[in-house]
Amino acid sequence: MYRQILRVARHLFPGLRAARCTLPTPDSVPLVTSVRIVIGLVITAIVAVALVPMFALLDLAGGGDGLGLCHGGLASCHTSYFDGPELLGMLAFVLFLLLMLLRAAFHVRSLIQERRDAEVVHGSMGGRDRLSGG
Repeated sequence: MYRQILRVARHLFPGLRAARCTLPTPDSVPLVTSVRIVIGLVITAIVAVALVPMFALLDLAGGGDGLGLCHGGLASCHTSYFDGPELLGMLAFVLFLLLMLLRAAFHVRSLIQERRDAEVVHGSMGGRDRLSGG
C-alpha cells in the first residue's frame, strides 16, 4: 500500500524525485523517543516553577512560613524590600533557562527528523519505476 501511494504521488507530480523510501532506521526511533521524553519533562518543570508563587501564597494563607519566606508565619513576617523582587528574578531566570532548554530540545528533534527524512528519501526515479510500468 505504501509503495502504491508513492507511485501515485510520482505519477501526479512528475518532478518528484523520491524514488525509493525505506522505514526509519531502528537507532533513530529511541533517540526521537528520548527527545520527546526530555521535552515532556521540561514542560512539566516549567509548569512546576510557574506554580511556586501560588504554593507559597497558599502555604502562607494556611498558617505556614510561605516556603521559607516568612519564618514564624505571616503575623511575624519581617522581610526586606528586596525579597519579592529577588524571588521574582530567580523564578524568571529559571523559567528563561528552561525555555532555552525546551527550544534546544525542539531543535534537536527537528534535526533528527530532517536526518531521518534524508535517509528515507534517496535515489532517483527511473523510467521503469513509473506508474504505467513501461
